Amino acid sequence: MRKYSIFYAIIALFILSVFSTEGMCFAGAEDIKARMQERLPTIVQMKADNIIGENNKGFLEFVPGAAASMGDVVSAENKDRQTVYSAIAKQQGTTAELVGMRRAIQIAAKASPGEWLQDESGKWYKK
Repeated sequence: MRKYSIFYAIIALFILSVFSTEGMCFAGAEDIKARMQERLPTIVQMKADNIIGENNKGFLEFVPGAAASMGDVVSAENKDRQTVYSAIAKQQGTTAELVGMRRAIQIAAKASPGEWLQDESGKWYKK
């Protein structure tokens, strides 16, 4: 349970920091936040089951050798992340790709032991 609580807190803070700029949110921010929070337990379980990991671009990806089940969850999460990264990029005057790569570094630093991550060269490893 503690793992979920910490993960929820991290996601909530990330989403709030992304969507809030001097108290203003972009259209659809609350919908994205709700969808991401709803998917979170499934994503956490898929990570624990060694089905998915976090790639070096800030997106979920099926780990090598894992059955690509529940692809709809992964696709939906990645679509929402892309929207978030694009919003941040627009605010910061940069690219969504750079935002995603920076987010991947943050995700890797906060990942739990045993989670799959992808390093800068594209090699998968367990933390």
